[in-house]
Amino acid sequence: MIDKKATIDAHAKSDKDTGSTAVQVALLSARINNLGVHLAENKKDKHGQRGLQLMNGQRRRLLKYLERTNYDEYIALTDQLKIRRGQRIVR
Repeated sequence: MIDKKATIDAHAKSDKDTGSTAVQVALLSARINNLGVHLAENKKDKHGQRGLQLMNGQRRRLLKYLERTNYDEYIALTDQLKIRRGQRIVR
């Protein structure tokens, strides 16, 4: 089980910040890691696998948005959460 309050406190920009992109990515990463452990033990849980794919897609979209809007924060967050980065989007 993830400790949601601790995760929010670790990545929030202010006291009342619960929905910024960095917080959302951190919460999704914690859920993804937790579900990955579950799926390692329960290989036939197809509904759990689909949920994992959906969460990965949501996190990827949030990270793409963060990369476009605030690249320095994106680099710091991916380093802190140990998420691999793709190639930089140049537009």
